[in-house]
Amino acid sequence: MSQRTVAVCVDGLDPEYLDACDTPNLSRLADAGFLKIGRGMMPSVTNVNNVSLATASRAERHGISSNYRLLPDTGEGVYMETSEYILAETMFQRARRMGRGSILSTSKDKLRTLLGDGASVAVSSERPPEWVVGEIGEPPEIYSLEVNGWAVRAAALAMSRHEVDFAYVTTTDYAMHTYAPGEPESQAHLTMLDDAAHPDVALLLTADHGMSAKSRMVDLGAALSVCGIEATPVPIIKDRYVVHHSNLGGSMFVYLHSPGNLDEALKVLAATYGVEEALSREEAADRFGLHRGRIGDVVVTGAPDVVFGDPSEVSMPARLRTHGSIHETAVPILGYNGRFDGFAFEENRDVGRYIIERVLA
Repeated sequence: MSQRTVAVCVDGLDPEYLDACDTPNLSRLADAGFLKIGRGMMPSVTNVNNVSLATASRAERHGISSNYRLLPDTGEGVYMETSEYILAETMFQRARRMGRGSILSTSKDKLRTLLGDGASVAVSSERPPEWVVGEIGEPPEIYSLEVNGWAVRAAALAMSRHEVDFAYVTTTDYAMHTYAPGEPESQAHLTMLDDAAHPDVALLLTADHGMSAKSRMVDLGAALSVCGIEATPVPIIKDRYVVHHSNLGGSMFVYLHSPGNLDEALKVLAATYGVEEALSREEAADRFGLHRGRIGDVVVTGAPDVVFGDPSEVSMPARLRTHGSIHETAVPILGYNGRFDGFAFEENRDVGRYIIERVLA
């Protein structure tokens, strides 16, 4: 069998962590290969970027424009975390169609349910298979530093048992939400990942998004209501892992109760302190490559220190680190031991494009 490829998406790995933490093994691999700062997709949230990587495309094609959205006909909220919502073929589905093997190992079970269709083996720490637990032990809890090391070990075990062309490992960003780059816990977390670096495979490592400290919460619903505009703001970052971020992120969908208020709503939101941009559905779809049918009437992005939320529903944590805005789109891209000549890595989704175009070619 030809050389196997391992792609790792380190959830929330802002480039500042690699600057602040000692990662000698990854540094050696980067010296022998490459390390650059690329871009992730907007909104800078987990589901959008993992699906962009898995399909080598933008949300306008694959359909996952957020972690959570409202259905236009009913107003029901849905978590975008099962494969039925993906509109494009993933690298796992392509591998299956071609009779090739693949592995998905993830800390978060939502990424197993979102991406796992087509994978020969799909493992998550939250629903661990007995055969994995029997070999490497019970996984640590999801809100821990150690859980990502378990996901990496699970992938290594699966690769030792199955003939596959590639493995995709995707982690959780609890560590980055909780600890800044210079804190010792961040070093401990990066050391676990660094110790797992293996020189015998073709390795690609990137992130879905970065991470920033936030200090201000802005209530978009209140800003509109004062001007007589009724709307339902929805956090783009919203998922079931609320300990990470309290569903507070740097971008938001705004669903207007009356479409005729669009122009006035855009003016009010653009003038709201802490708002960086307020874009209509069409403008946002064009700017960020989003699926027009799966975003709000307005897409709002925040200043570097701003998150959006309703203080009657959530309190601003004393120390909040989170993402979702344009300010968390810088991501590292590391490559080692692959057939990289003539291949351009500019965005995290290019990692998936490499697997599709060169590993599965």
